[in-house]
Amino acid sequence: MEDVVTGEGIPSIGTLSRFRGKRIFLTGDTGFKGSWLALWLTELGAQVSGYALPPDGPNSHFEILGLSKIIHHVDGDIRDFNGLYAAMAKAKPEFVFHLAAQALVRRSYADPMTTFSTNVLGSVHVLEAVRHVDSVQSLVYVTSDKCYWNKEWSWSYRETDELGGHDPYSGSKAAAENVFRAYYHSYLSQQPGLGSATVRAGNVVGGGDTSPDRLVPDCIRALSKGEPIVLRNPAATRPWQFVLEPLGGYLLLALKLRKAPARFAGSWNFGPRSNVTRTVDEIAKRIVERWGGGDIRYDIPTGHTQREATLLQLSIDKVCHEIGWRPVYNVEECIDETVSWYRRVHEGGSVGDLSRLQIKAFMEAAARRAGSG
Repeated sequence: MEDVVTGEGIPSIGTLSRFRGKRIFLTGDTGFKGSWLALWLTELGAQVSGYALPPDGPNSHFEILGLSKIIHHVDGDIRDFNGLYAAMAKAKPEFVFHLAAQALVRRSYADPMTTFSTNVLGSVHVLEAVRHVDSVQSLVYVTSDKCYWNKEWSWSYRETDELGGHDPYSGSKAAAENVFRAYYHSYLSQQPGLGSATVRAGNVVGGGDTSPDRLVPDCIRALSKGEPIVLRNPAATRPWQFVLEPLGGYLLLALKLRKAPARFAGSWNFGPRSNVTRTVDEIAKRIVERWGGGDIRYDIPTGHTQREATLLQLSIDKVCHEIGWRPVYNVEECIDETVSWYRRVHEGGSVGDLSRLQIKAFMEAAARRAGSG
């Protein structure tokens, strides 16, 4: 098998070309991150099969891209083991990327049962299917930076730090990590030729996110309607990163797992450099600036409210040193690329053309920065 080059950036164009012709099974392909990953893999020439709930409305990134005509998509719920297993077994994938989830913190407060059943039991089903489908050689199992027990401290969380959650979403992701650990030690590590790992990414932004109660899509919705942006937690900091940053890391890790399963097993953080985090207020002001105008209003809750983290940073030392992954865009470039996508779509631009162009530009930027050391 060809060696996987470790460079100073995300996977080079040459490295990612190794996905050409490979069979991929992707849960959550109708979601924000999943639709970008499915598109990227098809651009690389991979044979992509997706399994997820139907897209969330006609304006979803998946729907506007027409991905159902480009990949083999199956409408399904990961809580339905028989349906999931049948789809995976039919696809005979070499690589599995598990992204399907109930991914919203505020929704987890409103519907904790669905959150836990999807993020925990659904993940059990994915692992159970993987261990019974012999074709799988590499599994990338996506959780979240919120799987860490957030102590609101000023330093970054490492992969060995305590897991846990104050809210149902965070708790479900910590539980999903523990489920993976049990499956890995009991089953997956015993299967020769199968590499598997969990990945934890910070707040991901980019074009095509239509989720409620997320800063960037909420800002874009307000600006598109000529309404003021309303911030409820302006001082909160998050590890903001462009959507293609962690996805590129997942692709590189998948190749590494296929090459050396034991060496690259475990958990991996993907986020920006810890010294470049920004507050919600700073990000909103940058969005307004790049959009070309708009107003911001502050509506800070008083009294008892549902808890939201105000400080969260990830350490990316492990992935930088052991895999060679590095962030490509800084925070300002991340926001600029994101707002540019929404602004051009708002003005009538083609979603497909814009998304493909951003993938191409991102890969070229990664290659340039890798070459410059």
